[in-house]
Amino acid sequence: MEQNIWQLQDAKSKFSQLVDSAIHHRPQFVTKHGSNAVVIISFEDYIRFIKPKDDLVSFFRNSPLAESELDFSRNKDMPRDIEL
Repeated sequence: MEQNIWQLQDAKSKFSQLVDSAIHHRPQFVTKHGSNAVVIISFEDYIRFIKPKDDLVSFFRNSPLAESELDFSRNKDMPRDIEL
C-alpha cells in the first residue's frame, strides 16, 4: 500500500516523490507538528473538485425562481436632472 501521510520534513526532502504519488495514486496528506496541515492532490482532481456540477443554463432552469413571473421591462423615462 502506498504511503499517503507525510511529516512536513519528509515531504520537503521527498517532494518529487510526494507529487508523483499525488498524481498517480491518491491525495497525499502532510502533517506539521503531528496535526493535519495540507492535502496535495493532482491537478486533474483539483479541476474535478472545483468544477460546477451544472452549467449556468441548468442552474437557472433548476432555480426555485425559474417559474416566477419576473418583470424585465425597463423604465423608459429620462434620467433626473442633477446639479453639478
